[in-house]
Amino acid sequence: MDVLKQLFEKHYGFPAGQVQPLQGQLGGSGRVIVRLTARDVSMIGVVHAVPEENRAFLEFSRHFRRHGLPVPEIYAEDLQQGAYLEEDLGDTTLFDFLNAHRSGDSIDAQAVEAYRKTVAVLPRFQVEAGVDLNYRVCYPRSSFDRQSIAWDLNYFKYYFLRLAAVPFNEQALEGDFGRLTRFLLAAPHDYFLYRDFQSRNVMLRDGKPWFVDYQGGRKGALQYDIASLLFDGKANLTPELRQELLDHYLDRLGDCMNLDRAAFMEHYYAYVYVRILQALGAYGFRGFYERKTHFLESVPYALKNLHWLAGNVKLPIALPALMEALDRIATSEQLKGVVAAAAPLTVRIFSFSFHGKMPADVSGHGGGFVFDARGLPNPGREERFRPFTGKDAVVIEYLGREASVRQFLEHALALVDLTVAAYQARGFSSLMVSFGCTGGQHRSVYLAEQLVKHLRGRMGVEAVVRHLEMEERELEKQSR
Repeated sequence: MDVLKQLFEKHYGFPAGQVQPLQGQLGGSGRVIVRLTARDVSMIGVVHAVPEENRAFLEFSRHFRRHGLPVPEIYAEDLQQGAYLEEDLGDTTLFDFLNAHRSGDSIDAQAVEAYRKTVAVLPRFQVEAGVDLNYRVCYPRSSFDRQSIAWDLNYFKYYFLRLAAVPFNEQALEGDFGRLTRFLLAAPHDYFLYRDFQSRNVMLRDGKPWFVDYQGGRKGALQYDIASLLFDGKANLTPELRQELLDHYLDRLGDCMNLDRAAFMEHYYAYVYVRILQALGAYGFRGFYERKTHFLESVPYALKNLHWLAGNVKLPIALPALMEALDRIATSEQLKGVVAAAAPLTVRIFSFSFHGKMPADVSGHGGGFVFDARGLPNPGREERFRPFTGKDAVVIEYLGREASVRQFLEHALALVDLTVAAYQARGFSSLMVSFGCTGGQHRSVYLAEQLVKHLRGRMGVEAVVRHLEMEERELEKQSR
């Protein structure tokens, strides 16, 4: 981290006060990502050992900003040590926002609107900014060509089918791969392909989408990126919403170019298939090969999407061996058992008042944490904060400015992170974390919400929250 601290001090003229690891953003990339703060300044620091990816990200970022696209500003870099500083876009991903504004298949209007804003910006990356981009810095390929497609399809074959012990006819499957590749490359592919355009790579700030993680970008077809977003497994969008967003994307794409919708749709679902196969290969590599079994929890979502495709889409080309392999995946008892064993760790988070009842353990496992927040500054003592809770912006801003609150939260998050990692490694299914304060309205609610925000979107973790004192008060109001 020393190189990031040096870059920070060189850029601002004063040292970084805090360096907070953002482990939830690591995923499978191998990058180290931290937040550096001092005074009223905050920025993101990245250390990554792949110089080609760093070079691509930095050049793409500057290019996109010249085109007025919402990507982070680059503040400083040391490419020899694989380090750079970029704009802090906050902690809320599109995936987090979606999960916070849905109940099962029912998704709130504000989350749908966030998606609509996101797909509306995509054509500007693909068409407007893609025209004069320096594709020579792309890594590992300058285009999504025959070689790139072969890598993805073989990734699926060897790291998913083979490791999941799903039988297949290799020669027949290779024949299907060749036909699929030729069909994919028949679509125009001279546009910018973001490559990993999914809900965890879109940040929401002030209600607007900002975009990150495009260092794998290259030339390619328009269909790939919108397919990546709409069939993003764990986002679990309904078919109706996928169609609404696809129509909105095509409307905006038509503003940027002369669009033949029928020609676009002819190849669209083939790109949906190849993106899902690539994702399954990644789940297999991380889960079966690297033994990070929590990656396998995404498999059922991919299978759900494949099931929908099988029942609703007929490709213009025949791929019998591939379809047979996909059908065997869906019916594999061994795979069902492995996926069940990779079920997510549920972290149940509570806020409560010490004047009321302590949260009860309903999992039967016991254990967990109870954090006493009564030693922290209390907004409830000030008249202006009494109508509000720890979910309201005025209270969040007040507590977020207090150094003691930040320190308390940092230590609590570190303890929970340590235990989450250990529980996942040992296959545990439940962890309970509670925050108590005097009234159960401000400090405990704020801390519980911060922990949920910290954990949501992390692979292998399902974070759920309840505010017990607030629930009691709501029941009292309803009974009057």
